[in-house]
Amino acid sequence: MKRLLWLGVGLAVGAITVRKVSRKAHEFTPSGIAASLSESAGGFVESLRSFVDDVRDGMAEREQQIHEAIAAGELYDDQFDELRDSAHQGRHQEGYR
Repeated sequence: MKRLLWLGVGLAVGAITVRKVSRKAHEFTPSGIAASLSESAGGFVESLRSFVDDVRDGMAEREQQIHEAIAAGELYDDQFDELRDSAHQGRHQEGYR
């Protein structure tokens, strides 16, 4: 009776092992690699779309702020003016043209 039990356990472990090894081996076949690349590319494309949407939202928000400032007659606040000036001066000091 114990031998029959251990035979059953051995068969179950063997079947599980074969299934796992077969799945892992499929990952290294051309179709498995293609599926993996497809999933990775899909995730990258979705991340890129999300990034582009965030940038567009930020651009629209900043454009609205600029339009409101101009409509109110306020001076346009260029947040990056100092950075451009320092970069421009740095190039001239180093001899770039």
